[in-house]
Amino acid sequence: MSQTYFIGVDIGTTSTKAIVFSSSGAIKGMGNRGYNILVPKPTWAEQDPEDIFAAVIAAIRAAVEQADVLKQAIAAVGFGTAMHTLIAMDAKNYPLTNSIIWADNRSIAQTEKLRQDGIGHDLYLRTGTPIHPMSPLLKLMWMRESDPDTFHKAAKFVSIKEYIFYQLFERYLVDYSIASATGLFNLKQLNWDKEAIAIAGIRLEQLSELVPTTYILCGLKVRHAEAMGLAPDTPIVIGANDGVLANLGVGAIAPDQTAITIGTSGAVRTVSHQPITDPQGRTFCYALTENHWVIGGPTNSGGIVLRWFRDEFSSPEVERAKQLGVDPYEVMIQAAAKVPAGAEGLLCLPFLSGERAPYWNAKARGVFFGVGLHHKREHFIRAVLEGVLFAVYSVNVVLQELTGELSEIRASGGFARSKEWRQMMADLFGYEVLMPEVYEASGFGAAVLAMYAIGAIAELSDVQQLIRISYRHQPDLHLSRTYHELFSLYESIYHSLADKFSLNSTSQ
Repeated sequence: MSQTYFIGVDIGTTSTKAIVFSSSGAIKGMGNRGYNILVPKPTWAEQDPEDIFAAVIAAIRAAVEQADVLKQAIAAVGFGTAMHTLIAMDAKNYPLTNSIIWADNRSIAQTEKLRQDGIGHDLYLRTGTPIHPMSPLLKLMWMRESDPDTFHKAAKFVSIKEYIFYQLFERYLVDYSIASATGLFNLKQLNWDKEAIAIAGIRLEQLSELVPTTYILCGLKVRHAEAMGLAPDTPIVIGANDGVLANLGVGAIAPDQTAITIGTSGAVRTVSHQPITDPQGRTFCYALTENHWVIGGPTNSGGIVLRWFRDEFSSPEVERAKQLGVDPYEVMIQAAAKVPAGAEGLLCLPFLSGERAPYWNAKARGVFFGVGLHHKREHFIRAVLEGVLFAVYSVNVVLQELTGELSEIRASGGFARSKEWRQMMADLFGYEVLMPEVYEASGFGAAVLAMYAIGAIAELSDVQQLIRISYRHQPDLHLSRTYHELFSLYESIYHSLADKFSLNSTSQ
């Protein structure tokens, strides 16, 4: 039997990555194309959908060329995309708006009103999407109230994935996974939620046709197929959102396995065989398949906090890194590793850009607590690293309330490159932390879902046979007790300040 290959496409916030995998999970070729985030007004965040479509075409072509495989050997292509995007399309299928992305906060007034009305919580319980400006439901409410001309001209409201698939196939389709992150999708009915649609003020026909994440399309437009280096009849699997695919990509698909990703931001996710929402509204629930639901929470407080500290306060470490020819983060983390756990009394609340799960407080801000004359720059670096982990751990605490005990953690994202940071995570969580060899978890997850869709693997659990573990970290249970005491203080400080952050809103 001749070798076959699968492509996983990960359409992220800052770039699109396409990766060619062999049927055994080995990487054969990669392509990566970036694009800009546009900020036309404060709190707004948009992207040009045509820029992203062009990046998809270019990234796939680059991956295929690097892999140097025949078109006919590509068995399927699977797609993953960032969540919570919204584009208004006119009657001739041209965009009326840019793609409004998850980081956009223009609908904060509508969010607060929906929360206060009490309607929001019921919507969350049915749809699994927290009531937050990231939600396309809230974006639609903002557009109806603040940009009625565009709102009434729109024939369709779509995500960036729907836009891309329309360009490729001239069909408006949306998978259950992307739909489950809109605030408009009823998790139990696997259909659009009538009340949510009414609250948004739109019509059912303005939304795309719902399909499973394993839905296969064939018949690419010839010009696009040629531009990507694919055969027009290559099976294209619609796929899922990037978050749930990251779980699949690291092999965390059993209920007692947790996937933790820390990149610019962070997320904690675990899989359930049925949709689960939180009575207190602290977590999300998104579809991987009809029988696999990913429960979790996103945190704003990821690597972006360490980058801020590097840029503003770590000139000596940056200069040292230049001399050694290494990454500045490596020098920073090595310095922090010499400081004892707990940074000798220095604690960081890392909410420099507000916080999502579990607090959902956009007005929260960063705090260094317990600063003393004995603290040096390396103590602050250590406190930042631990503070980011505390933010992630706070989500995990809620998850375990909802889904039960975990047995292991699978780590991915930029932080996973650091063995010291991974060990800190193991010590804080008190569980073994595993790092899979495949670094691009969402892209690999998209490829694995494509394998499953066309029958190349029988069950999603077969992903375990394709994953090789690079590193394992056992927790130091003595340090775990120390960290848990510090986490109690971390939570206490946050709750004592939660209603004070808004008093400083004039400076934000």
